[in-house]
Amino acid sequence: MGITRQTKQVKALIDIFDNKKTAISVADLVKLLESKMNKTTVYRILDKLMDDGVVHSFIGKGGLKWYAKCQDCSCETHNDVHPHFQCKTCGEVECLSVSFKLPSVNGYKVESASLLMVGECNACA
Repeated sequence: MGITRQTKQVKALIDIFDNKKTAISVADLVKLLESKMNKTTVYRILDKLMDDGVVHSFIGKGGLKWYAKCQDCSCETHNDVHPHFQCKTCGEVECLSVSFKLPSVNGYKVESASLLMVGECNACA
């Protein structure tokens, strides 16, 4: 793991991602960790984990920020360019194992993109 120190608080946050295979909202993370750290600390650690390539974030429906564990990323390169799916019934959010190539746009250097698909998951359909 890059430059983030392995404090008890960092470990508590990483343990959540190791035990949950789907994405989790920042609001849920703050609530899960409220007995161990304050909201500002959660945000600060998440920023460091993103910089280290441990987690990635995206905006879900309603503008809420979600986080998921990275696969094969580092502090130099994020390889998690993939769409996310959010169920409009149960609210569950997942990273989809479909990759896509970022388009080249004349006059711009595109470094990231976000694609959120909204519908019903298999359990709710």
